[in-house]
Amino acid sequence: MSTQPKAIVVIFGATGDLAKRKLFPSLYKLYKANKLSDDFAVVGVARGDMSNDDFRQSVIRSTDKIVKGRKDINDFASHFYFQAADVTDKESFDKLQTLLHKLDGEYQTEGNRMFYLAMAPEFFGTICENLKSSGLTSTEGWSRVVIEKPFGHDYVSAKELNDQIGRVFTEDQVYRIDHYLGKEMVQNITVIRFANAIFEELWNNQYISNIQITSSETLGVEDRGRYYESSGALLDMVQNHMLQMVALLAMEPPINLTRDEIQSEKVKVLRALRPFTEEEVDDYFVRGQYGNGYIEDRDVIGYREESNVDPNSTTDTFVAAKLMIDNYRWAGVPIYIRTGKRMKEKSTKIVIQFKDLPMNLYRDKNHPHPNLLVIHIQPDEGMTLHLNAQQRTGKEDSLPIQLHYCSNCDDKMNTPEAYERLLYDCLLGDATHYTHWDEVSISWKFVDTISKAWNKNKEVHFPNYESGSMGPAASDELLARDGFFWWSVANRPSNS
Repeated sequence: MSTQPKAIVVIFGATGDLAKRKLFPSLYKLYKANKLSDDFAVVGVARGDMSNDDFRQSVIRSTDKIVKGRKDINDFASHFYFQAADVTDKESFDKLQTLLHKLDGEYQTEGNRMFYLAMAPEFFGTICENLKSSGLTSTEGWSRVVIEKPFGHDYVSAKELNDQIGRVFTEDQVYRIDHYLGKEMVQNITVIRFANAIFEELWNNQYISNIQITSSETLGVEDRGRYYESSGALLDMVQNHMLQMVALLAMEPPINLTRDEIQSEKVKVLRALRPFTEEEVDDYFVRGQYGNGYIEDRDVIGYREESNVDPNSTTDTFVAAKLMIDNYRWAGVPIYIRTGKRMKEKSTKIVIQFKDLPMNLYRDKNHPHPNLLVIHIQPDEGMTLHLNAQQRTGKEDSLPIQLHYCSNCDDKMNTPEAYERLLYDCLLGDATHYTHWDEVSISWKFVDTISKAWNKNKEVHFPNYESGSMGPAASDELLARDGFFWWSVANRPSNS
């Protein structure tokens, strides 16, 4: 397989925010890294009238932050073409077919096509059906479709969408993108586990007391109020990103590192998640909504005051949960997750807390220092192992020490971003770090119970946490009931 794949990349929604912020810069980085041959073209599809030159200037502007000098940017942009289209109009796809046929000959792309749907999800099925009816998927090369979240808004809608897409593309042609799976240290979870005997031998309920996954943002909903009102943190973060990290952390060693084997093990984890009845949801889940507060040296407004948000909204901007995996490896080990907006710090991290020794002669009852493995996902990427050593004073109390590795500290500018990795994987035909329908369907079925319970109970006291905190007090109580607390980056209990 060539490491410089030949293909035409067709981006539906090419004038949108995702294309400008993520897709164009990621393609440029691949081009600079010689991961794209000269035999590639990118066709931007969107409403409106725009010349190729105007579109190329937009592409160039999107790379301003990463371009040092303009030596190759014009050569890169010359591969971009614009096609005005209404995605609900079949005639637009006929015109697209004409352009792609011409570019196939010009760039010798051998009929290889990636269709990236960077549009509102209600158009996903329509686009796929029009691609087929216009013959755009019938080429001598390969055809793949990349689909952004949200993939449905519950299990029923997700299945309807999957069935619609399945009439055009087979499962191995569908790439459901979850950008968390492209992050360096998320991909490193399997390496940490399966390439280090020191960890894998301890990776079970005999040695681990609990696992904590935190994904916190300092930003509010900004200009995404309308979207967020229909999703909330549960659907925006838990159904996909958080459950994907749980699956990677808890899965059994796969037979090999192929897509099918890894996804098979992840599916087993998701199937083993303890289901809840609607009546049990409040015992395991906490929801929150941010109010006004003070963050990053400025006063900020509450969620209900944001643009395009109902002033009486009961939408969750924070979710914490206690998950249990009912299998032999993890029985009895709680996995706590929390995610929220307008929190104290921007950070995504995983903390594995190991059990204390049965008789720890150096235990400090007032300041416990258990062994922790912290996997830093963002903004810093790396891992920290928290151990105990003797104090220099010679006292019998132990001193916590940290063994730290940072994978992006030296060169954050040139560290590949998630979209860069995932786009390249798709061009190579590697779907290992994309989500399979089985994972999506099980995740939706699990989350649907929580959604139904919360939708029935609109009598919630929101807002219930200040902007600049680490969430509502009930989140701390969720762990306190089991004798645990949230760990902060600094190896101290975090406070709301």
